[in-house]
Amino acid sequence: MSTYFPKAGEISRKWLVVDAEGQTLGRLASRIALILMGKENPQYTPFIDVGDFVVVINAGKIRVTGTKAEQKTYHHYTGYPGGIKSEDFKDRLNRKPELIMKDAVIRMLPKTKLGEQMIQKLKVYRDDKHPHEAQKPVPTMLVEKLPGAANRVSAS
Repeated sequence: MSTYFPKAGEISRKWLVVDAEGQTLGRLASRIALILMGKENPQYTPFIDVGDFVVVINAGKIRVTGTKAEQKTYHHYTGYPGGIKSEDFKDRLNRKPELIMKDAVIRMLPKTKLGEQMIQKLKVYRDDKHPHEAQKPVPTMLVEKLPGAANRVSAS
């Protein structure tokens, strides 16, 4: 008996819309990474990209817990001597909240060519408007909102 591997033409990809408003950054990013990898798909194969497309809206209204909003810093090295650039979480949330969500998901995907293909299927937008209506995306609730979510620390 041989193992079944899905062919490129047999893979059907869905488009999912995820509302990030009030969601915790890490929990949401891990669920999105699983969908991009295709681990929730019965055809999952580790070395074939069988994941779905994910459109994240309201990335500017994401939450973080604890003191991450005040203490977290993002670093980027330009490749030149003295070229390290640092930015606080709050500054990045105001300037480009899409990068926060995308970075969190990228760090949960494989660091290979396959991971690069997977991240191409992630579309992140600051507010609730996106240009993917033609693909007929399905709204999805990935992480249940906790009952005490109103009492928790919000990044915004």
